[in-house]
Amino acid sequence: MRVHPLHVAANSASSDTLSGVLERIIFLNEENHYTIAEFRPEASDDRVTITGQLPGVQCGETLDLTGTWTRHAQHGDQFKITAFSSKLPSSAYGIRKYLGSGLVPGIGKVYANKIVDAFGTETFRILTEESARLRHVPGIGKKRATAIKQAWDDQRAFRELYIFLQTYGVTNSQCVKLIKHYGGEAKDILVREPYRVAREIDGIGFKTADRIAINLGFANDAPPRLDAGLIYALETLQEEGHTAIREADLVSHAAEMLETQAKFLEPRIDALVESRALSRHQPAGETNPLPGSAFIQLPVLDRAEQKIAEVVARLSQVGSGLPPIKTDAAVEWAEQKAGFEFAEQQRVGLKNALVSKISILTGGPGTGKTTILRALVDILRAKKVRVHLAAPTGRAAQRLAETTGGFASTIHRLLKFDPAKGGFTTNEHQPLSTDFLVVDEASMLDTRLAAALLQAVPARAHLLLVGDTDQLPSVGAGNILKDLIATGAVPVTRLNVIYRQKGQSQIVTTAHAINAGEPTLPPSFDEVDAAQAWSDLNFIVANSAEECLRKVTELCTRFIPRHYAWFNPIKDVQILAPMHKGVAGVGNLNTQLQAALNPRGGPGVRGPAGEYKPGDKVIQLRNNYDKNLFNGDIGAVTAASPEDGTVTADFDGEVHVFDRGELADLAPAYAISIHKSQGSEYPVVIVPLLKAHFMMLQRNLLYTAITRGKKKVFIVGEPAAYGMAVRNNEARDRTTHLKQKIAATAGQTY
Repeated sequence: MRVHPLHVAANSASSDTLSGVLERIIFLNEENHYTIAEFRPEASDDRVTITGQLPGVQCGETLDLTGTWTRHAQHGDQFKITAFSSKLPSSAYGIRKYLGSGLVPGIGKVYANKIVDAFGTETFRILTEESARLRHVPGIGKKRATAIKQAWDDQRAFRELYIFLQTYGVTNSQCVKLIKHYGGEAKDILVREPYRVAREIDGIGFKTADRIAINLGFANDAPPRLDAGLIYALETLQEEGHTAIREADLVSHAAEMLETQAKFLEPRIDALVESRALSRHQPAGETNPLPGSAFIQLPVLDRAEQKIAEVVARLSQVGSGLPPIKTDAAVEWAEQKAGFEFAEQQRVGLKNALVSKISILTGGPGTGKTTILRALVDILRAKKVRVHLAAPTGRAAQRLAETTGGFASTIHRLLKFDPAKGGFTTNEHQPLSTDFLVVDEASMLDTRLAAALLQAVPARAHLLLVGDTDQLPSVGAGNILKDLIATGAVPVTRLNVIYRQKGQSQIVTTAHAINAGEPTLPPSFDEVDAAQAWSDLNFIVANSAEECLRKVTELCTRFIPRHYAWFNPIKDVQILAPMHKGVAGVGNLNTQLQAALNPRGGPGVRGPAGEYKPGDKVIQLRNNYDKNLFNGDIGAVTAASPEDGTVTADFDGEVHVFDRGELADLAPAYAISIHKSQGSEYPVVIVPLLKAHFMMLQRNLLYTAITRGKKKVFIVGEPAAYGMAVRNNEARDRTTHLKQKIAATAGQTY
């Protein structure tokens, strides 16, 4: 490549400028708009390579660039952009390039040439003001001319909006959403009601709307800002797991976040409650409640909790639809079928499920939950009872089916989500056709999913919730299992005696020791090769993040294949990390393990979270009802097409194709967060554990990670970090209003 005359020394730190035409986009990261492109400076036939963030630009545009020259070891001289401005091309050459880029549907290179041949530098004015003249161009009829005009107007509106929003850091994809939702009114709505956008457009939050509003001159204490800020404050608390907050705490939290005073926020809460944008509940049983003691909720969570309370009351009050069952005889029959006598706790749990319309079974690993579930399903089948089994995740449902011998499904599949209607088709009006519903991994139930599930339970059916209250709480807001137990309104069986493998499982005994707050380290070894292959749990000491990464990689590439040939190091081994960032965080672990375990996967497709090649393990990050895929589902890439940007992946036998726009829903899954592992079990689990993870080191996090291992668990890290996690039992309490609603529905005071 020849060097352009404007080029200054590549090692110069001074800022430089270039003006010219964007010729060709070589690479574009659609997530952060980082671009590598060919650029033709003015009055020159030479090409230079430019790099940097160029959101919203298209080939043919005239760009004014500010930046510095750099030298790339392989690709030579490049112009690194620090700032830019763009304008529509004014030359016939630039217009051909712009229209031929595929930007406007209906105009490719052939029609771009024909249109510019006909109208020259007047092309853009013709498209805007006299589009009927397009029909004089050979090959363009009325239908195509109308489509081109519409596409041009949409693109022009998008461009004007984008230029307007560039100052405020609004992304390309957000602009597309605004145009799609508001059409030509998008700019006017943003200027007049910027906070409306945060309410109505998914993916544009309060912070973006607030940045626009403040720059447009909205006052810091303007009512629209305070209203939007209060709702945003509740939404951020919801993300932390809360469904409610005391009014005084909300005022304090929002005042700090919005940098305003409480006296401005208090009347806005009254106004939002009046308009039903917020719900307020005074403390039960108090005639003169203290100011600020009321609970404030988002209406959607308020309604969900109320529905749960109503179903708990209904199930408790309506008679059973089961055929007559002599519980003592049924338990004895189940014991004979199982070939051993049940422990007293197990008998009580089984009887509670058969007698009570709604009951809870809770306990840690190895305490006999599976024994009870298998016996319960056997008894109900013998009585010809319609039994449904469900769990929040696909892996949990599969495990439930294997242990009980029955058919189990995810809750979303059980309730039949309809993407077109945006809701479940199985609900209180069209309930499940069942006599008995068993829900495993109930600690994962968040408030909204629990409400949808409970409403679908017929009035005369039984409901058994099974879970481990010592695990991490649900990812979504709420604390359903603990709240139901705390009310005393639901019979609870707590299992606390270990039965699995006669107490010899290191995984089980270590998990219970963690729960008991005993920080005694499991058997530990300084080197990977010294680990006891026969043991189901090993602690491998690593005193730095780099050493931890090296030893995790060594386990996956050498130790496990050597000692456990029956385990696939990609499919059967799961790394569960406390944090996403850092050398031993999820992101870097995935990068390093992909290189180590799948180095020759073929050409890949890059998405926001990484590159995908055939053979890679991936995780679905959000519920996609069209694809019947759910947050936490894990699959394997079977094909990747760099040409069209698609990735094909197999999820438990179901093959799905992801286009570029859907790649944000995927992430590499050699390593995942411990939170993402809830409800799943893996043959082999590896847990990096370092003091640098101190922000996340809590007892329930370590307990959850350990109990995900089905056959083998390896903890790799610092002994002090293990002790920190075991001793830290200060998991943040979640504020909810469910207990109060259940008590009120039952006519009690809680």
